[in-house]
Amino acid sequence: MRTAFITGSAGFIGFHLAELLLEEGWAIAGFDGMTDYYDVRLKERRLEMLKRHQRFSFTRAMLEDADQLSAAITEAAPDTIIHLAAQAGVRYSLENPRAYIDANIIGTFNVLEAARIQCVQHVLMASTSSVYGANDAMPFDENQKTDTPLTIYAATKKANEAMAHSYAHLHGLPTTMFRFFSVYGPWGRPDMALFKFTKGIIEGTPIDIYNNGAMWRDFTYVSDLVHSIRALIDAVPGGADTAVDGDSLSPAAPFRVVNIGNASTVRLLDFITAIEAELGREAIRNHLPMQTGDVPATCANADLLQRLTGYRPQTSFTQGVAKFVRWYRDYYNIRGADV
Repeated sequence: MRTAFITGSAGFIGFHLAELLLEEGWAIAGFDGMTDYYDVRLKERRLEMLKRHQRFSFTRAMLEDADQLSAAITEAAPDTIIHLAAQAGVRYSLENPRAYIDANIIGTFNVLEAARIQCVQHVLMASTSSVYGANDAMPFDENQKTDTPLTIYAATKKANEAMAHSYAHLHGLPTTMFRFFSVYGPWGRPDMALFKFTKGIIEGTPIDIYNNGAMWRDFTYVSDLVHSIRALIDAVPGGADTAVDGDSLSPAAPFRVVNIGNASTVRLLDFITAIEAELGREAIRNHLPMQTGDVPATCANADLLQRLTGYRPQTSFTQGVAKFVRWYRDYYNIRGADV
């Protein structure tokens, strides 16, 4: 039986990934601080569902607690560590930057140290498309420079990539960093655009649309994302024999970076229109200027992911929005007549 240790297992992405691996027969050791950055009841519901599996165990603790984290990893003895836990959110990083240093820098260091001691077969860690920062050459390619982060959130994720590369080089620790692009779907975070837009349209309150709607995003449906991560688990970076054309495999370490995105851009206004169509109700639109630290567009080059795994995200934004709205109605017990 294969065992994965997943940090952030009660989070949006960690929950979906844990469910997928459990369905495959893996043993999952989850680790999550259950912080109150957003409604903890949503995290508790996800965790409750995971605990129904006999092969799921859980430790409630913070990444910054090196002793508890190390003890949990030692007890689980995983062959794979998937590090998803982080202080997320581009906009919140403008308000509370220290939370990102504590969780994303110190917490990630603790994960890497524990992985080194445990000698795991593969470490996979979440990065973000935000590391591309001020780059404007799209689609974003893994081999582009990422030296111009625009927020402390992006800077901490860039630092995570550098830290992980050094551990991979110094300790021969096979490591894959994956960069997410605007992940959305059922059980998502309430601070994310789709969640806020759906809530606002249902409640008849204005939704904030930045840069007056001149925004484009590479939206990635969560099921596509976790299937990509699952495929990357077996694409262990380990030398020249594991390289493919256009690879980001480091010449100095068993380390690579991989984009996970739909490789297409969707205009934000079209995304909102799709939500309105599913709800049968128009949004009250509050157009605002560009927010500090934001970028007008993102788009992933997902060719490396496909060459490594044979898989690439494929869910259209209209399909994904429809699935989310159905989940939202069910979770909050909202009938059609109530919208």
